[in-house]
Amino acid sequence: MATSEVATGFGFPFSVTPDGVIGPDADAETDLRGKIIQVLFTTPGERVNHPDFGCGLFNLVFDPSNTILGAAMEFTIGAALTKWLGDLLMVDRVNVTAVDETVSVEVAYISRKDLSRQAVRIRFK
Repeated sequence: MATSEVATGFGFPFSVTPDGVIGPDADAETDLRGKIIQVLFTTPGERVNHPDFGCGLFNLVFDPSNTILGAAMEFTIGAALTKWLGDLLMVDRVNVTAVDETVSVEVAYISRKDLSRQAVRIRFK
């Protein structure tokens, strides 16, 4: 992707410039990463017009840590990203690891626009 391309989505986190304009993302890659984070951090039922949007990641993080939880999180994350962003990306893999009280989530994906491989990593303590 050329660096001169500008994304058309809202910036994440959402911002308004001093002159009252909604701040867009700097580029399409940043825009896609923001959309992934929105799917991960949105609990189904939060959006009025899309009550099934999201994956409920925060609900799963507080369950007891074990291999079943990890597998459930990996499946839930992969399914939600495919459902909501499948036209923009292909989920390559989702890895969830839990060590003591820390849960790490890594989503590796391929952008459909330019077939570049990217990853998003999130850690909960």
